[in-house]
Amino acid sequence: MKSVHFKTLGQTQKKLVAAAEAAASTSYSPYSGFAVGAALQTAGGKIITGSNVENAAYGLTICAEQAALVRANAMGHREFRAIAVVAKGRGQARATITAPCGACRQMLFEAAWNADRDIAVILCSPDRKTVVLTSIAELLPLAFSPKKNG
Repeated sequence: MKSVHFKTLGQTQKKLVAAAEAAASTSYSPYSGFAVGAALQTAGGKIITGSNVENAAYGLTICAEQAALVRANAMGHREFRAIAVVAKGRGQARATITAPCGACRQMLFEAAWNADRDIAVILCSPDRKTVVLTSIAELLPLAFSPKKNG
């Protein structure tokens, strides 16, 4: 993992962060007040976003990263270069980064594993003062891997 300044990000990375910020604004999070946006970049360069959707039955909540992956899958995309995640909580004392939860890490890992390429991960605080660059392999080093036939 590497902490960097927002201004040092490349144009594509900045676009991903901006798309994740915009996606967070569409979050349906009336229970937690914790809005999360994710922006997934396909191997072809397309940006696909997702936001978290809460439910009164908390176990049915969908994470932003999962929403972006499912949306991309429905559009026929299976290979990804990067994902940016931005989250903001209601009444948060200070802006901080939020990393994907364990379930999201596993889903991202499987997408990376199936495409035989790691996925870069950009974690950015809503004030853009804290940015961490990592990868799904680094976030989930001992992931459960599917077995391929043959």
